[in-house]
Amino acid sequence: MLSKLKLKNLSKFKSRSGLRAIIANTGWLFADRILRMGASLIVGVWVARYLGVQQYGLFNYALAFVSLFSPIFTLGLDDVVVRHLVRQSSNKDEILGTTFWLKLLGGIASVLLAVGTMFFLGEHETLKIWLVAILAMGGIFRAADTIELWFQSQVQSKYTVLAKNTAFILNSAIKIALILTKAPLLVFAWITLAEFVMSAIGLLIVYQVKGSSLWLWRWSFSAAKTLMKESLPLVFSGFAILIFMKIDQIMLGQMIGNTEVGIYSAAARVSEIWYFIPGAIVSSVAPSIYTVKEKSESLYYQRIGELLSLMTCISLAIALPMTFLSDKIIMVMFGSGYAEAGAILAVHIWTSLFVFMGLATSPWFIAEGLNHVSLGKTLFGAILNIILNLLLIPKYAGLGAAIATIISQAAATFLCNAFDSRTQKIFKIQVRSLIPFYKY
Repeated sequence: MLSKLKLKNLSKFKSRSGLRAIIANTGWLFADRILRMGASLIVGVWVARYLGVQQYGLFNYALAFVSLFSPIFTLGLDDVVVRHLVRQSSNKDEILGTTFWLKLLGGIASVLLAVGTMFFLGEHETLKIWLVAILAMGGIFRAADTIELWFQSQVQSKYTVLAKNTAFILNSAIKIALILTKAPLLVFAWITLAEFVMSAIGLLIVYQVKGSSLWLWRWSFSAAKTLMKESLPLVFSGFAILIFMKIDQIMLGQMIGNTEVGIYSAAARVSEIWYFIPGAIVSSVAPSIYTVKEKSESLYYQRIGELLSLMTCISLAIALPMTFLSDKIIMVMFGSGYAEAGAILAVHIWTSLFVFMGLATSPWFIAEGLNHVSLGKTLFGAILNIILNLLLIPKYAGLGAAIATIISQAAATFLCNAFDSRTQKIFKIQVRSLIPFYKY
């Protein structure tokens, strides 16, 4: 009897310790994102005002174009690797070593593909090609983010937050110096690349300081095969998600021009900056969801339901006031040159409801082994987004792109789940999350 009581108390202690770790980890991630949100808004707006609508549009066009190739250097590995590290922490050196080399090869491939595609499309503007080439090289140094996955699996993100924020703050200070010295556009691309280099160095130092060694990492063909088999659907899903997020800017640039891209990018910057919230919460909660699934199915679904409800409440709390304040926000932040972005922001901000919902369901799709289903939904949404952009951009420009983004996000992350027997269970939970104060 006494032994059972001790075991029960020990279980409660571990549960509370795990909860405290999740809360602390989420706190660090929030501090990281809030700092970045504040600094990137201030510096980003300053850069936008300095460059002007046309050059700001060109820079964001290049960023959007490069981002389309980011699934090549991430290879969809992040969530999969975290789950493997949670389950097989004793085998971390093989998992981390294999992941690092896969990401490094992916980074090199992404540079070659991005630049090659520019030439394939017949692009002759030298400045645009250089912008894409420089920004794409950041993917090579993102291989060091493998270290971040280890700390994430251990719910210890504070160490990577410190490393990456040091690079971010230094980079922001340099951008301000560039504005004051009236640096040309291309220099801003180089300093953007420099942040990835500094972040990689910081992560390497933190990993060594915490008593781990990169020299123990080892490549494993069998591990690579296992990881890629699970992550491959996420690579294609990543392409589809980025089409949601970035194809609008690329199509605006191709169909209308860089000035319209600049206006749309100002609205998108304010709208998308809130996406750090679900990212920070889900990355902290996901390991516990993977763990609890092995113990209790009912508790597993309760956790997912609570996560979805939280995400829905937060997204609505952001979207409602932003809808009515959009014009004032744009005028105060960016100035009269970007005035047209106010109407775009009022519409685009509602994309957050479905982005938050989609991120909250991602641990469920991974835990259930339904990555291929997620891929199908996101591909459908991406195709729908392109079709809607083709129909709406010629008539409504940036506003049409925002409408296309909302409809395609809603279809992929929410409505599609209602028509597939494998996802109807999560669809019902999504619907319940829209009901205020629903108790799971």
